[in-house]
Amino acid sequence: MSSSQAYELPRWMDLGLLPVLNLGMALAVSALVVAFTGQDPAQALSLLLRGAFGSAIGFSYTLYYATTFVFTGLAVAVAYHAGLFNIGGEGQAMLGGIGTSLVALWLGDHYPAWAVLPVMVAAAMLFGMLWAAVPAVLQAWRGSHVVITTIMFNFLASALLSYLLVEMLKEPGNMTVESRAFGAAAMMPGVSDAFATIGIEWPRSPLNLSILLAIAAAIAVYFWLWRSTSGYAVRTVGFAPGAAQYAGIRPARQVIVAMCVSGALAGLLGVNELAGVQGRLRLDYVVGAGFAGIAVSLIGRNHPVGVVLAALLFGALYQGGAELSFEMPGVSRDMVFTLQGLIVLFCGALGQAAAPSLARAWARWSHAKEASHG
Repeated sequence: MSSSQAYELPRWMDLGLLPVLNLGMALAVSALVVAFTGQDPAQALSLLLRGAFGSAIGFSYTLYYATTFVFTGLAVAVAYHAGLFNIGGEGQAMLGGIGTSLVALWLGDHYPAWAVLPVMVAAAMLFGMLWAAVPAVLQAWRGSHVVITTIMFNFLASALLSYLLVEMLKEPGNMTVESRAFGAAAMMPGVSDAFATIGIEWPRSPLNLSILLAIAAAIAVYFWLWRSTSGYAVRTVGFAPGAAQYAGIRPARQVIVAMCVSGALAGLLGVNELAGVQGRLRLDYVVGAGFAGIAVSLIGRNHPVGVVLAALLFGALYQGGAELSFEMPGVSRDMVFTLQGLIVLFCGALGQAAAPSLARAWARWSHAKEASHG
């Protein structure tokens, strides 16, 4: 058996064992970094886990952050399966927030929640979809690279949001650049309120029923990509555009479909952040979640189940990191960002670094097993 011979990992190892191994290496290097600063790595890990999962309030914050990352992670994953790298989740999320807010400000004071909230969700998806459709058309019909156009559209979205808030939607008499508060009917119910209706006591937190939208989105993406003709066409174009065209599938159309779905998913971030927490349109509600979605998708191997698990990991890092920096004075917030970066490095950028060694070990074990049975 040649050492240069290439092996393929079984699917369960590629999607399950390899990400766990990468995470283990990232945590090992993170422990060395913490130890180098003179802190106890075991204590740091314990505090991080306790902050993220050790209490109902901490777990609620973890799920709240994870909800946002599910939306942006799924957005990147859908585009990836069409052979595209959508870096415009930030801008598409901003447009989704604008759509959410316009409906909330227009209808929230006049109609009941059961009528307003579905329209807000639809507006978030529509605005995000339309913002992603322009780079999609430019890629499909003019050959403009979607990476460049989506980055440019992030800046355009930020400028549009600033203009709308400063010139049109800013609340009169308020020194802060933000819209007036949404009406009560335009607020997504919190999980604590929902539990209270069935007699369960749960601490108040930003966690709201947008988490149900995130779960539904992950399920819908899975069935669409792997259980529908349309999803099969999208994946075929992403895997082999020449073969797809030969089979009668139009690559340009699938590019537009994938980017529109991707933008709609990113736009749902506005529902979680604005209708679920902020209660008004603000400038800084996206705060990098669109870019974090790229790492979430890469770590989750662009599969809905993996994206959900990676989103939980990032939610735990955000919430547990806040607890860690508070409880251990020697570990600053910048150090927490460094630990998060190491996890992204090993699980994302270096996600396949251990694959050859793991594949060779699997091949040796398989050959040995076959020889023993032979």
